[in-house]
Amino acid sequence: MYPWLWFWAPQFHFPFSGSLAQNIEPNTSWFSDMIKPSAGNAAIEQKAFGVASYGKQLGQITDVLLEVVKTVPVTSPEASQSLESLRKIKIQIDAIKDAEYSSSADRLITELRAMQARGGVQYEGVAEQMRLLLSAASPEPAPKRARLSRTA
Repeated sequence: MYPWLWFWAPQFHFPFSGSLAQNIEPNTSWFSDMIKPSAGNAAIEQKAFGVASYGKQLGQITDVLLEVVKTVPVTSPEASQSLESLRKIKIQIDAIKDAEYSSSADRLITELRAMQARGGVQYEGVAEQMRLLLSAASPEPAPKRARLSRTA
């Protein structure tokens, strides 16, 4: 039997004395959580993402759309506003890409100069790999290309 005033009885909770229920289900999606499972077939979405990311797909659609509207006039004001917004978005994304690529190039040059200052076999190996990459990528003759110097 319960005492008359059981709901006023003090309760003490020591460590690990309460509920220890915890969701330990692993997240095995290894895929973007932005797509809800009800949006489509997850296997198809994952394979399509392997072919081209969403950013790549949207970038190509944007490029084609902006090229098409140069020849086909936009008639509705809503479409004109959306088109202008799309142009602004493309400019912002291009600026983000340029900044990231520039930052990446700066980091690479800084690391190469630091490696060059240390010298050694590692620098010689990297310098040789860079020479091979530059000669394969550039049709220019070798003397016209910029090379890393020992004094930087």
